[in-house]
Amino acid sequence: MMSRVRLSFSPAPVHVRTARLVGVAVARRAGVPEELLDEVRLAIGEACARAVALHRQYGLADLVLVEMSDGPTYTVRVIDRAPIEAGLGLAALPPDELADESLTDEALTVGVGFALLAGFVEDLQVRPVDEGVGTEVRMAWPLGR
Repeated sequence: MMSRVRLSFSPAPVHVRTARLVGVAVARRAGVPEELLDEVRLAIGEACARAVALHRQYGLADLVLVEMSDGPTYTVRVIDRAPIEAGLGLAALPPDELADESLTDEALTVGVGFALLAGFVEDLQVRPVDEGVGTEVRMAWPLGR
């Protein structure tokens, strides 16, 4: 039986830790192998920190949404409501521009977050949300059962 957990929180950095803890607990219950749980923890933390940074950068009070489900895989979706060009923009910046001191902490978090996610999540998709404004970061891990 597939289970689904939805979590939404205001765009404050303090809530990222809670999202990580919930995400790992759900992953463990879903049957994600123990050796992948650190990756799950890091990935959820990065994706949520990225969403919070975007919301803060654009002054958005909208909630950050995290959906976790176990089907054939453990899937986590993190949804922000920032303008799409903001959500995808820094992912394409060359490293010398990421080192530019004029970038805000939030902008740097967004760009570095993508680099880290791509480095340790094999099944990663980033795309515009289906409805409204924003970006969906979708990550999936195999189940051990």
